[in-house]
Amino acid sequence: MRTYQLLITCFLLLNLNIATAGQVLVLVHGYWSEGSGWRTAGIVSHLQQAGWQDQGHLFVNAALPPTGAAYPSDRHLYTITLPSEAPLPIQSQWLDYFLTGIQKAHTDDEIILVGHSLGGVVARLSMVNGQFPIKGLITIASPHLGTDKAEIGKWIADSPLGWVTPLIGLGTINRSRDLYWDVSREYPTTPLFHLNRTSHPKARYISIVRANEDSFWTALVPAYSQDMNNIPALRGHAITVPSAGGHYLQPADGIALVNLLATHFPESETSN
Repeated sequence: MRTYQLLITCFLLLNLNIATAGQVLVLVHGYWSEGSGWRTAGIVSHLQQAGWQDQGHLFVNAALPPTGAAYPSDRHLYTITLPSEAPLPIQSQWLDYFLTGIQKAHTDDEIILVGHSLGGVVARLSMVNGQFPIKGLITIASPHLGTDKAEIGKWIADSPLGWVTPLIGLGTINRSRDLYWDVSREYPTTPLFHLNRTSHPKARYISIVRANEDSFWTALVPAYSQDMNNIPALRGHAITVPSAGGHYLQPADGIALVNLLATHFPESETSN
């Protein structure tokens, strides 16, 4: 009898130390954009309605989240702004900087990255660099295998047309020359070829793929390039979710994210 009571007591004491782990969602924008795009598209609003608390926007020279602050929710989200014309490694370094601050402020919480377009590749590069334990990555219309549009941009920047583009308000083409090389279609000498064959950390990978290739905007990134199952290092380990619409963020992405997060990233119990 005493042995039985002792076992029951031990079980209750152990369960007193079980708490629900929190989650932090970090939204990473794409090329020629900024973090506010998640808000103007209505995506942050959809997430808030589903219980994700908006903790604000982080950008270059902004204050990082306070360490040790009391948060009223166990599900948080941040938007960030990266230097979107910079090469992939520089954008990834800035993302790492923001993630360092977020991790210090949410020491016991799981981090989930969501990247639109180029932001999905930046987020994946940071995961491969391995500085942070990331629970998962959701990408929306991201050029994981590159895009010929980047090659066209680089050709323009390298040609005599590069002298003209600043005069007609397209100076971004010249400023983005190195970035275009980073997201050119993969072949043995390109950065994406190396990244896509580097071991990726264990995590949940989900690709939202704009399946409609009829419009010019969707053709910015072909559907095959958006699917992380086509990445050699991830083949067979990603979930693919077809999506209607053009390349850019849309309100329906907020609904899709809410459903994907509830299904594939349920709040888990973790021992303290």
